[in-house]
Amino acid sequence: MIQKFRQLLGVPETRDKIVTTLLLLLAYRAGFHIPIPGTSPEFLREASESAASTVFGVMNAFSGGAIGQTAIFSLGIMPYISASIIFSVLGKVSPAIEAIQKEGASGQKKINQWTRLATVPICLIQALFVWFGVFSTTPNILAGNAPTAGMALVVILSLTAGALLVMWIGELITEHGIGNGASLIIMGGIISSMPSALYGIFKSGQDFYGTVLTLVSIWIAIVVVVVYMQKGERRIPIQYARLTRGRRVYGGQKHFLPLKINMAGVMPIIFASALFMIPGVLFSLLGFTYLSNVFQTSNGFTYVTLYLLMVFWFCFFWNNLMFQPTEIADNLREHGSFIPGIRPGVRTADYIKGSLKRITLAGAAFLALIAVIPNFVTANIPELRGSLAYFLGGTSVLIVVGVAMDMVDKLNSQLTMHNYEGFTKSGGGAAWAKRGKKSS
Repeated sequence: MIQKFRQLLGVPETRDKIVTTLLLLLAYRAGFHIPIPGTSPEFLREASESAASTVFGVMNAFSGGAIGQTAIFSLGIMPYISASIIFSVLGKVSPAIEAIQKEGASGQKKINQWTRLATVPICLIQALFVWFGVFSTTPNILAGNAPTAGMALVVILSLTAGALLVMWIGELITEHGIGNGASLIIMGGIISSMPSALYGIFKSGQDFYGTVLTLVSIWIAIVVVVVYMQKGERRIPIQYARLTRGRRVYGGQKHFLPLKINMAGVMPIIFASALFMIPGVLFSLLGFTYLSNVFQTSNGFTYVTLYLLMVFWFCFFWNNLMFQPTEIADNLREHGSFIPGIRPGVRTADYIKGSLKRITLAGAAFLALIAVIPNFVTANIPELRGSLAYFLGGTSVLIVVGVAMDMVDKLNSQLTMHNYEGFTKSGGGAAWAKRGKKSS
């Protein structure tokens, strides 16, 4: 491992990408120390602690852990991710957008531009929710200023500008750094909240070492389960038809169609959390206290039941939207492939659809369990609250593990490519050059 890391740093291109990524992430984190004009420079500790529920926990992770703070980067990368999700869904339901996506690099460039433009209104809407849900209702957040229309305009424009700047930083990481910039920003926001949370436990005078040991034990168990479920897949055997051309026989090989258990990733939890966040704010503004408490009491039976049902529904919705068994069956038939024992066409599509339903059920149960664990951790282990409770919930681990695995794969590809070029240049290339000089 140390040798591979040295080899990575020995490659100038890879080293520059790593340094660029670290500097951009540092600039991103620096934005969380710049307060919005007219607001208190003190972070809302109580609001951050009350974000231990799954809804605000997910929003905190995607915003960088500052949904209850007065920093200009409070919205984080969440508006850009929301716009990306919208165009991903539209690419499956709109033939016009789907045709643009299939145009290649030019089509992807158009979609990226539309995604950036769609991020602006999403930022404005989320900034309005933050203003009415947090800034206008929390005392002492405006540093003695009254919640006037002018102050609301300053806060909304500051949050929007900060979110657009975070989007730009993410695109710079994607273009000049390593990996997906948005994913690395989310991962950085999750990891950055851990030191302060541990320091809070140490400063509170609790059993620090016992709490940390409990935290590490639960975290290791969750990591093992998450990695196991992320790598788990159902392999459907695919047989390629044999083609005879003269004396040669082509095809006849056997491959597999992998169906991952957690095919939807964290998307169902994101959708469920976003929908749960909106009714709670609306009912609170309208004065419906009981309904507002239902959507904000994370340990309540109604809350947990509705949240589980929404995670299950969105899991099936996302998989059925992004994975088309009929299209896969048609592609297999066009290429002369088939599933052994299953007729091509409609029977193949029905077989894949049935397998997808069973796998989705297992994946939905896994995501539902991951989503509600923070509620039980907070209720049963009082020492683990706030960001620690959410981190143990598994959603953060799911994000961190997925991003880390993707980053490792990209670094390995860079290392493999460099070793291949170095071998040909120093080995074969030098040998052929010497032979050419001798022959001349």
